[in-house]
Amino acid sequence: MSLSINIDRNRTERVLLGLGDRMLRRRAERIAALARVYAANNGSIAEGIQVVPDGFNSYKIISTNPHTLLVHNGSRPHPIFPRKRGGYLRFEVDGQVVYARKVNHPGYKGNPFLTDAMRDAR
Repeated sequence: MSLSINIDRNRTERVLLGLGDRMLRRRAERIAALARVYAANNGSIAEGIQVVPDGFNSYKIISTNPHTLLVHNGSRPHPIFPRKRGGYLRFEVDGQVVYARKVNHPGYKGNPFLTDAMRDAR
């Protein structure tokens, strides 16, 4: 009596790649979850952090919030002007409504939450 085992290379590769894909997806989800925690104090940025497939056996962690780049990388001091020429900026300071034609923003150091999440997910 003899025993034989047939190994189909295509099926074996599909199984192994499927495992790799699930592991990769899990790791990406872990990084995204950390990034959401690290970005939690930056308004609605955490809500826009998502994991999306990026081709074969690859994932991207993205943020859909348009302010992500400014929060992540920071910004230099810069003036802020109204959108309409000759208009005013309106904001509150100590409960008082203030109008101004220009404001000098002091800049922002930045919160590299995606980079920190990648580093800490190891």
